[in-house]
Amino acid sequence: MRAAMVTSLDGPAAVEVLDLPDPTDTSKVVIEVAAAGVCFPDVLLTRGQYQITPDLPFVPGSEVAGRVRSAPVGSEFTEGDRVAAFPFLGGFASVVAADPAMVFPLPDSVTFEAAAALPMNYLTCHFALRERGQLAAGETVLVHGAAGGIGTAAVQLAAAWGARVIAVVSSDDKADVARAAGAHDVVLADGFRDAVADLTSRRGVDLVVDPVGGDRFTDSLRSLSPGGRLLVIGFTAGSIPEVKVNRLLLGNLSVVGVGWGAWWTGRGGPGPAYLRRQWDDLLPLLESGAIDPVIGEVRELDDVVAALTAVDERRAIGKILLTP
Repeated sequence: MRAAMVTSLDGPAAVEVLDLPDPTDTSKVVIEVAAAGVCFPDVLLTRGQYQITPDLPFVPGSEVAGRVRSAPVGSEFTEGDRVAAFPFLGGFASVVAADPAMVFPLPDSVTFEAAAALPMNYLTCHFALRERGQLAAGETVLVHGAAGGIGTAAVQLAAAWGARVIAVVSSDDKADVARAAGAHDVVLADGFRDAVADLTSRRGVDLVVDPVGGDRFTDSLRSLSPGGRLLVIGFTAGSIPEVKVNRLLLGNLSVVGVGWGAWWTGRGGPGPAYLRRQWDDLLPLLESGAIDPVIGEVRELDDVVAALTAVDERRAIGKILLTP
């Protein structure tokens, strides 16, 4: 099989596409990959900056869609089934093996491209909004980085669950993407606090979804209504902000960590079965069209360096996919 391999922790530019043996683990579902999603953790893995650091060399790629080549006896899958999967590693390849608990049935109405864009971003945002943010219909949600993979997923899910969504983007082109994803209002990052105050009649928002971090953090706190929650999903801006807790006390505010992977893999956590429950919760929204992943571009596997670099430099619109 062809696969993109990390052989040194020197960033996206050092990733190489090589020929490797096909996986043969009979305890796993072996999938012929039609499309693989590219996400920010993949970039961090190429530098050894993710919270999990696989031994070198390794094949990155945490989310795929394709057809089953083989499956363990007793699993629900058989040869030829259309599936999506979250293998965590190995997805940037023409063939990947995944734990049966992390393989999900795919309706015929959903394309492989859309399915490959779902596992990391939509399951993370499902956990963020439902489990950690306790989103209720009628609330107002502010989404940073709203034209990216996590951002468009958060916009679509929040809107599907009855929230008013205010999207924050860095350019007019990205504003069009956020609107197409379902945002009710769109504001530019520069001066977003004042714009949000105007849109909410000075009340503020109930929930902030923040995969960006950096210098927006304080103004995000100031944009919350009393009792509001700020969801910390990531730090694509590069810097990790700090919070003065007196702000939380005075406004009865909550800063809430969103560690999706740590939740279901941690000690006492629900385990991989949690992912299937999430998937089953999302399927009706997917089949109805209420959620429809925004695909920015589809590149061949040989273009993996360019794809990772686009995510690294925050140039990605929606989801970038790789095809073998």
